[in-house]
Amino acid sequence: MTGEQPLLADLRAIPTAADAALVCTNLRTTGGMRPSFIDRIESWFLIPLMHVRFVELPPDAIGGEDALPGLPEGAEAEDLELDEDFLRRIREA
Repeated sequence: MTGEQPLLADLRAIPTAADAALVCTNLRTTGGMRPSFIDRIESWFLIPLMHVRFVELPPDAIGGEDALPGLPEGAEAEDLELDEDFLRRIREA
């Protein structure tokens, strides 16, 4: 979360572009400890996405598939090409 140390959590579902919040349980620090702002670790938490910088989902957490979500059927990650104009705009920003 913004301004906090990284946290690990068990998500109820993979977030989509339509989601406004993450619903999770088992919220803990990367060391496995209960964060100081939580009373009961087994509670469900609703975290607004405006407070989240990024969400990392390991491949084994989503069924062990190596394919990236949203790729067309049969496409591989290596088949993706970077748009040079897009990269130039990022460097200029």
